[in-house]
Amino acid sequence: MSYLDNKEPPRRDDRLQASITYGGSICSLAGPGKGCCASGQDRSFTQGSICLLLPGLAMLNSIPDSVVLLHGAIGCGSCSHSQNANIRSGGNTRWGRTKDALWLSTALNESEVVNGGEPKLEAAIRKADRRYRPATIIVVAGCVPGIIGDDIDGVAARLQPEVSAKILPVHCEGFKTKIWATAYDAVYHSLGRNLLENPEYQSRIIPDELEELKEKHRLSRTVNLMNVSSMGRVDELELTRLLNALGLEANVFPVFTKPEEMYKATQAALSISTCPTHDDYFLKHLQETYGVPYILKHMPIGIKNTGDWLREVAAFFHLEEQADQLIRQEEADLQAALAEFKPWFSGKKVFISAGEIRAYANGYLLTELGFEIAGIRAFHHDEFAEGEYQKLASLYPSDFPVNIANAQPFEEANLLKKLQPDLFLGHWGGNATASKLGIATHVIYNTGLSYIGYKGVYELAKRLYRQLKNPILNRNLREHLKLPYNPKWYERDPFSYIKSQGGQNNV
Repeated sequence: MSYLDNKEPPRRDDRLQASITYGGSICSLAGPGKGCCASGQDRSFTQGSICLLLPGLAMLNSIPDSVVLLHGAIGCGSCSHSQNANIRSGGNTRWGRTKDALWLSTALNESEVVNGGEPKLEAAIRKADRRYRPATIIVVAGCVPGIIGDDIDGVAARLQPEVSAKILPVHCEGFKTKIWATAYDAVYHSLGRNLLENPEYQSRIIPDELEELKEKHRLSRTVNLMNVSSMGRVDELELTRLLNALGLEANVFPVFTKPEEMYKATQAALSISTCPTHDDYFLKHLQETYGVPYILKHMPIGIKNTGDWLREVAAFFHLEEQADQLIRQEEADLQAALAEFKPWFSGKKVFISAGEIRAYANGYLLTELGFEIAGIRAFHHDEFAEGEYQKLASLYPSDFPVNIANAQPFEEANLLKKLQPDLFLGHWGGNATASKLGIATHVIYNTGLSYIGYKGVYELAKRLYRQLKNPILNRNLREHLKLPYNPKWYERDPFSYIKSQGGQNNV
């Protein structure tokens, strides 16, 4: 039975045995049979976490002609405010119009928590449909409705005949799992259940034989280029450029894809992942249900990874010779452009903090630029990272530490104090600890900047060069701001609160 036959997807803890707890060396993770050593571990003290709503709403708010209706407590889903700039700029770069994300909340109060929030949800759906006339109303369940037992799928089924919009229930109850990447599965689960059927047209003109052959040829050269907010428009254009150079056409899916056009994902010749962490759940469904094969291996960040990504795609279409020629030319041009930066990077140490695949892909990229990896923190661990561990470990005769943690800044601060890197790369809002320690920082992902493909390598190198040339801001922060930890904490093992499978702390 397909996972999509159920109302909600399984937890990644169960489906992939994913983990958020590990502290050790890259060689330990890369050794034979060591890749799953993080499973079964836990922390006796935890400082923070990442809610499923953060990545889930980043995807859902991007879908045009939709209302995102957050069913939850007052304030739940307020991260949509900070995501709105991306929605505005994303629409502007794609269609030349700036439009805010449209999201509402049922804002459940104490009485509704006690007595049930379904009546308020029903009223909100009717009002959203009447006021905004969207193509879809996306009902996103937060923690509270999951705890009190509100049936958002039942409400959607009851109201669907009464409203013109398609109602999409999405389960993002954060208390069910600590693996925040489950949010990608939750969104894909709802899209797969509700928006992949080809709409029926009232009248259809049957194309002549020549036009029909042209359409079949076009589809035979079309690939689904998966983007779940893992890259901005500038990165989409870079990968589209490379695919076009091979004579292929890209169908970018699902962010900023119009609901009525999502069915096109089922007609492509191939689906290409830009990040296995994001895409495996949906790509397997496309293959099993619609017969669309997929490539789920490399993230096209860095010189080697981009070349490997292109070769995998080219091999599917028997375009190996064209791909080799393209890669040789692109790499030659890139190496010439990087010549002015590499001497500056040589020997400088960098610490990377990011989502699983992005962290290791960037580690390989920065090594290609001449940096030395001081340490890596990945937000979670599952089977898709094991090849990345091995690639990085093969580059280093000496070891470096790996921390698997979803927002544990006390471990990060300890590591940074001990390692003293020259540069720190982290996500939005994740660079504060390093900045207060006086370390030069750069955001590892921003939808307005270039990171992916050959252009991404050059643009990142140029930004890091500027950052390292003038780190005065972070030095000033170190002089005037202090972290909240006791000095004795920095003398301890940074992983001393990680419990082994036997239940003891690693002290």
